Amino acid sequence: MEKAIALLSGGIDSPVAIHLMNPRLEIIAAHFHQQPLTDEKEIDKVKELVKKLGLKKVYLVPFTTVLTELVKKFEHKDYFILQKIAMFKCAELIAKKEGAKFLITGENLAQVSSQTLSNMTTITKNLHLEIFRPVLTYDKKEIIDIAQKIGTYEISKGPEMCCLLGPKHPSTKSEPGKIISELAQVELDKLFKEALNKAEMVEL
Repeated sequence: MEKAIALLSGGIDSPVAIHLMNPRLEIIAAHFHQQPLTDEKEIDKVKELVKKLGLKKVYLVPFTTVLTELVKKFEHKDYFILQKIAMFKCAELIAKKEGAKFLITGENLAQVSSQTLSNMTTITKNLHLEIFRPVLTYDKKEIIDIAQKIGTYEISKGPEMCCLLGPKHPSTKSEPGKIISELAQVELDKLFKEALNKAEMVEL
């Protein structure tokens, strides 16, 4: 069975996306945490979701240094687009290590700022691996209904930690060329490798 790396945020959408793809691929989860800005509850929540979803492996990647660099070097309004690209690029490094060919995300069209059609196009054009977005066109009620059915809703509900450093008025449109050009000016790969060297890999 072919492998995929799934971005597991701890929110409601990504566990449902993983559940929908789970029968078709061997899925390894990747969670990019923001300790010490957050406490151990963030990690505990993710581990509980991984167990509930029946996954065998999760990478817990410390990402605060990377995200802080994004805030310092780029326009703050683009933060959520850049955050997602950074997480995906780091997930591609995990995929290379694991021999995975695909990425999975719980992105849902127009639900939040980084998930507009324009911004998802920009994100995709900055990556190499194919991305599966199984809940892309679901409405929120459909996602919640599935989450309740599979037992992840009660674990996932509550505030997500991914917005800690985000702007109040994020970009809803973006130009792929501009973002690609800006990213090329910063040595993010070095930060990604440092984060992965510090990552905790948990096998269940």
